[in-house]
Amino acid sequence: MRKVVLDMVYELAKKNDKVFFIGSDLGFGVLKQFKEEMPERFFMEGIYEANIIGMAAGLALEGKIPYVNTIATFLTRRCFEQIVIDLGLHKAKVRLIANGGGVVYANLGPTHQAIDDIAILRVIPNLTIVCPADAEEMRRFMPLTVDHPGPIYIRVAKGGDPIVSRPDLPFAIGKAICLREGKDALIVTTGITLKNALEAAVELEREGIRATVLHLHTIKPLDIPALQQHLSRIPVIVTIEEHSIIGGLGSAIAEFLAEQHYQRPKWFQRIGLPNQFMEGYGSQASMMERYGITTAKIIQVVKEGLDATSPRSSSTS
Repeated sequence: MRKVVLDMVYELAKKNDKVFFIGSDLGFGVLKQFKEEMPERFFMEGIYEANIIGMAAGLALEGKIPYVNTIATFLTRRCFEQIVIDLGLHKAKVRLIANGGGVVYANLGPTHQAIDDIAILRVIPNLTIVCPADAEEMRRFMPLTVDHPGPIYIRVAKGGDPIVSRPDLPFAIGKAICLREGKDALIVTTGITLKNALEAAVELEREGIRATVLHLHTIKPLDIPALQQHLSRIPVIVTIEEHSIIGGLGSAIAEFLAEQHYQRPKWFQRIGLPNQFMEGYGSQASMMERYGITTAKIIQVVKEGLDATSPRSSSTS
């Protein structure tokens, strides 16, 4: 996914002379072709991310479209004030490309694990947050970033992830994509956990349980009409994300549910990372398995929800 997003920046720059690239300590080989062909629009800066945000904001306020790329934890935790003041306040058209969203850098420990990046940024006005599911969805998304108003945070996964998105379903910023329809449960996902949601839906259907899979590649702004359409008719809702259960997708859906005033309460459960620093080291896959960001966990939770909301359960309670 990272290679695709950077290749797309290069392709966009060839078509639009307003596109600039700013990297932070990414290595000499990154976007070499961009640097050779358009050196006046290519900047590889050192490890001072807050200053780079100011630099990008200045370019944006002069009518340019800068794409900034570095590790997600550095881009969010270190640059919060600059993103708020320089980008959000001024609606600056800066695109923040964040490497290693979630636990991609599990081998480097908690300093590099971006388990709170969405939570940090959701509160910032005028900022759009997008988490593509795979490289092909990223490819469809990137051309839309050129004309989109205001700053965008782009959460980039590990790379080499299976392609599970569908080219026949149109991609639009702020519009959810429904990949499966079902009446029994709603699985809401973002980023690479779309794969787990689809796998779970297939397994559940084998047991006679039909689940809707709603992919929210855009976490901010939420697609309210899509949520209202699906939530109004489904009693069991499960969210899954490679992020803390606090402040991310699950929190956004919980906030939405709390204000809908349904006559009957919904059964709702978040699947995500606990509110703690991740323990130990390993791979992204091993960390997700350890903390239950898995297909098996979705199946378990959906069944728990259906058991809890079944007429038989209600009559015995």
